[in-house]
Amino acid sequence: MSESKIKLTEYSHGAGCGCKISPKVLGTILASQLPVFEDPNLLVGNQTRDDAAVYKLNEETGIISTTDFFMPIVDDPFTFGRIAATNAISDIYAMGGTPMMAIAILGWPINVLPAEVAQQVVDGGRQACADAGIMLAGGHSIDSPEPIFGLAVTGQIPLTELKQNNTAQSGDKLYLTKPLGIGILTTAQKQKKIADEDINIAVEAMCELNVLGPMIAKLSGVNAMTDVTGFGLAGHLVEMCQGATLNAQIQLSAIPLLPKAKSYLDMGCIPGGTHRNYDSYGEYLPELTDDQKGIICDPQTSGGLLISVSPDAEQELIDLLSQHNVPTQCIGTMTNQAQTTLVELI
Repeated sequence: MSESKIKLTEYSHGAGCGCKISPKVLGTILASQLPVFEDPNLLVGNQTRDDAAVYKLNEETGIISTTDFFMPIVDDPFTFGRIAATNAISDIYAMGGTPMMAIAILGWPINVLPAEVAQQVVDGGRQACADAGIMLAGGHSIDSPEPIFGLAVTGQIPLTELKQNNTAQSGDKLYLTKPLGIGILTTAQKQKKIADEDINIAVEAMCELNVLGPMIAKLSGVNAMTDVTGFGLAGHLVEMCQGATLNAQIQLSAIPLLPKAKSYLDMGCIPGGTHRNYDSYGEYLPELTDDQKGIICDPQTSGGLLISVSPDAEQELIDLLSQHNVPTQCIGTMTNQAQTTLVELI
């Protein structure tokens, strides 16, 4: 088989973060009747489904640990590896931390796809690590029915700058650092409906590291932060609301979208993950049109940071974002919880 003719997305049943098990099913998997061992130095575990675990190393510093991996979201092996690695590293940035090193996770159908193609995938991961200023220090591989790649990443964080997804305050303003639409455009690619220039825009967004995370975390008025990935904006925002016992008002027209995302949505390019997300979080959302559901439940791969910032620090955040050509339009507000519908569209 010629390596140049291989299209990786044809060898997997899912794509990118759209492969994630739905939040509803995940809740069943994580439920346990066993007694829980508690370590007072574990500052962040899985209680609030935050982006990574954080362990207190000493009074000043915490260690961040995370892992993320998935099946191909693009056909090119190098690009797939780069996107998967960028997505995994994002969890460190979402906590406000700085990555230190990474370990690769590789599943490969060795009797179906050449080892040379896997090498290109790993090289893409190395490139993302180099872009983040860290080493790909090792890893583990298995023979699997479908290609899988990702990283386990270790980072560090000054504890005074640690950001979590459950610490938003009422009145906070919400900002999103990358446009939505990744799931829509990559589904358009799988359906062979997309123009080359449009998928290139999506790839560029997925390969962009969320390096602003540590800079944003230094702003004292930033109360909470997470990254928007496979559960879509709605899912990650619902988790933010649940963790802080608050509601959110979102202005749909203010949400940044990738160019042509709405056009491809109108063409029926809706990922299966969109329906799984709505099935898991729909009870906390208002009644939605198909277009609204297609946007706020769209699963993102290597998505942007969702930031909850106090009004007093809002301009400081806007100034930082604008310096790095990041969207600076407020997309909503956190409000006191008064209803079961946690996210309101205005």
